[in-house]
Amino acid sequence: MGERSTGLRELKKARTRAAIQRHALRLFRERGYEATTVEQVAQAAEVAHTTVFRYFPSKEDLVITDDTDPVFYESLRTRPAGMTAVEALRAAMREVLGAFSPEDLAAGRERAILILSVPALRGAAFGNFADTMRNVAVILAERAGRPPDDAAVRTLTGAAFGIMLDLMIRWAEDPALNLPESLDAALATLETGPAL
Repeated sequence: MGERSTGLRELKKARTRAAIQRHALRLFRERGYEATTVEQVAQAAEVAHTTVFRYFPSKEDLVITDDTDPVFYESLRTRPAGMTAVEALRAAMREVLGAFSPEDLAAGRERAILILSVPALRGAAFGNFADTMRNVAVILAERAGRPPDDAAVRTLTGAAFGIMLDLMIRWAEDPALNLPESLDAALATLETGPAL
């Protein structure tokens, strides 16, 4: 019985968190990020403002926080040892993005647009982006049996994250861009180098 009640509690928490973020994104879109308060988000989600802060420590976190990074890290860690770093990155990205529904992708694009248009969000997102990049470098280094500060590991990780940042910007500007396909194709160029 204990495991089931724990599972139900976790499911309820995940639903509450998703509802809070969904309402926040809607309000930010309708009213603007700066004009929307955390109290208004709490009201829309029908929770106390302290509940919002329990799930999202800051207003910026309502936009930049998602649950994708841990899933991506685990997927990258479990790629077969015979894969190159780029093959492993591509496979992990395909697995994670392949699990996204059209609604998930639309919400991700909406978040990208907000992040790029609000200076406070760009700053917060950059910190999150840098943390994610460091974590991926550690995983790639472990896979290669190298230290995380190895020049090849850092170069490859930096190139991959440069691609991701470029595509985030392009995706925010172009709703027709197929992010999963574009990301896979762009990362593939790291295997042989872009033909210029």
